[in-house]
Amino acid sequence: MKLYHGSNIIVETPKILEPVRSLDFGAGFYLTTDFEQAKKWSILKTERSGIGRPTVSVYEILEEDMKKLCILKFDSANKNWLEFVSMNRKNEIIEDNSDIIIGPVANDNTMPVITLYLRGDYDVNEALKRLLPQKLKDQIVFKNEKSLSYLKFVEVINIWKIIWCIFLITMIKK
Repeated sequence: MKLYHGSNIIVETPKILEPVRSLDFGAGFYLTTDFEQAKKWSILKTERSGIGRPTVSVYEILEEDMKKLCILKFDSANKNWLEFVSMNRKNEIIEDNSDIIIGPVANDNTMPVITLYLRGDYDVNEALKRLLPQKLKDQIVFKNEKSLSYLKFVEVINIWKIIWCIFLITMIKK
């Protein structure tokens, strides 16, 4: 399986870092199967930090290696996913022995709904009803060193070079 990590730096050796903000699935190394999602994240991360360049690091993990790991998977933005993300967003300790967690990513479009749910303005059913029409991308979080040991770095895609080339082509055409 091919996985992508968008950042402002090349990440050849992934690490589990404590997040500076609350994340959907807590501390871990976040990836996605969707290149466009990783590309967007790399641009956003670079803009927010003000340093580095948009970069997507590409990895592979073998299906047989995935079978050796304890995986918690949310197939959709359902009640269990909403409660799990909400607990992580509130920094509540979640006892979880998973090596990897897979599920939809709470993006900029979903966060207002989740915020209203956390505040108590929406109950579970209302929040899920509002999340249902959104086409959420996936996130795959490697939670520990054991899971990271199966992840193999493949290559880096310099998004900034792609953006620069598009800019130059646009300028030449004018």
